[in-house]
Amino acid sequence: MAHRWQNDLTPADVTPYAAYLNRRQLMAGMAGLGLATLAGTGAKAQPLNPNTYEEITTYNNFYEFGTGKGDPAKHAHRLTTDNWQIEIDGLVERPGTYGFDDIMAQMSIEERIYRFRCVEAWSMVIPWSGFELKDLLDLAGVKPEAKYVAFETLYRPEEMIGQKYPVLDWPYVEGLRLDEALHPLTLMATGIYGKPLLNQNGAPLRLVVPWKYGFKSIKSIVKITLTDTQPPTAWNEALGREYGFYSNVNPTVDHPRWSQATERRIGGGLFAKRQDTLMFNGYEKEVAPLYDGMDLRKFF
Repeated sequence: MAHRWQNDLTPADVTPYAAYLNRRQLMAGMAGLGLATLAGTGAKAQPLNPNTYEEITTYNNFYEFGTGKGDPAKHAHRLTTDNWQIEIDGLVERPGTYGFDDIMAQMSIEERIYRFRCVEAWSMVIPWSGFELKDLLDLAGVKPEAKYVAFETLYRPEEMIGQKYPVLDWPYVEGLRLDEALHPLTLMATGIYGKPLLNQNGAPLRLVVPWKYGFKSIKSIVKITLTDTQPPTAWNEALGREYGFYSNVNPTVDHPRWSQATERRIGGGLFAKRQDTLMFNGYEKEVAPLYDGMDLRKFF
């Protein structure tokens, strides 16, 4: 299937697999050295030596499995993804429960090499595989009065043991405006680096919205609701001053605790020069028209 957008990235730009898995160790190393507050200053940090494959595959961040960086890989094996189902309801013509395998049989899977920008001011380039969210919404049939799309992560505390603790108001929820959801860049990812998603990466189905900060890309989705009102989102509900509904990558709007003007590319080492953050994470040409006339400082 031909891509429906023009990509300026190639396989040479992809963050190495080991570096991708090691991204959270890099952040932890900075914090442990008291360097996390240097984000955006251009200051140099101490180098962090590469880890073994075992270390980097057991170090991740998915609060549903615990807040410790080793917790997700330690506990994610508890998650059962067989016979996964996604409920699609609200303002749709064909509400119901859709089996993951049935959805996959009707979708055209393609690889998308995207920039990924974390709100913590690190970035990478990732080859996702999956299908456009629009194709799934077309399957359910969006009613004309729908304006937003709400998403919900699995809630299963007996398997996702981090949900036993009130870190966030579980289950994790996210949302997009309908025109954002229908944009050809918005992907439902089912794989990464040519491999199926790992449990700790959001298996079997996660959202990827490359012009927004990474926390908008909700993992392990079990419910999608079309609505005419703006839905709540987990981090906005928890810390609204720091995490807005839109959360578009914007180098001119700082996080209250650090600059968003520059970022550190994962895989370049802690001595690598910081690079300027691009408006909408480099997808300004494709998505800026979605926000014509909006005050992006107010609607951050």
